[in-house]
Amino acid sequence: MRRFLCCFVLLLSGCVGYPTSVRPVEDFVLDRYLGKWYEIARLDHSFERGMQQVTAEYSLNADGSVRVLNRGYSTDDAAWDEAVGKARFVERENLGYLKVSFFGPFYGSYVVFGLDADYRNAYISGPDHSYLWLLSRTPQVSDAVWQDFVARAGAAGFDTSALIRVTH
Repeated sequence: MRRFLCCFVLLLSGCVGYPTSVRPVEDFVLDRYLGKWYEIARLDHSFERGMQQVTAEYSLNADGSVRVLNRGYSTDDAAWDEAVGKARFVERENLGYLKVSFFGPFYGSYVVFGLDADYRNAYISGPDHSYLWLLSRTPQVSDAVWQDFVARAGAAGFDTSALIRVTH
C-alpha cells in the first residue's frame, strides 16, 4: 500500500513501550485532542521521507477507539498520500499514552509527553528515541514553542539536531 502505511507498520510492529526518559501527560482529555493537527517537525523515517504538508486528524469511531487519518504530500511522487489507522488507550483514558495501528493487530506507541494547556501544541514520542514529532493546531509555531520542544526533547535523549521541519 502507500508509503505511510508501510512505514507505520515498522512503528506498529508490536512495541507499545516508550523511552524511560519520557512521561505521558496526566489529565489528558481526548475530546480536546480530537481534530486536525499539523506536523511541524519529525525525526526522519522512510515512511515520511520526502513528505511535506503533513497533517493528522483524530476523530472518534463508533466503538470508542480513535480514528487516525495521516495525510501528506510526497515530493518524490508529486502526489498526496494518506493512511487510516485506529488508536486506543494503553492504560487509562486520562493518560496521554495510546497505541495506534495502521495494519491489523500490530500496534505501536503514541505517547503525548508535552501538551499546552490549551491543546495547541503536542510533543509525541514513539516506542524509542527514533520516533519524535511536534504537532500543532496551526501550520507554524512560535520560536518559544520550538525552543521548548527542542529543549524538552533533547533533555529526554532525542537527537534534536536531526529534526526535519515540515513545510506547509
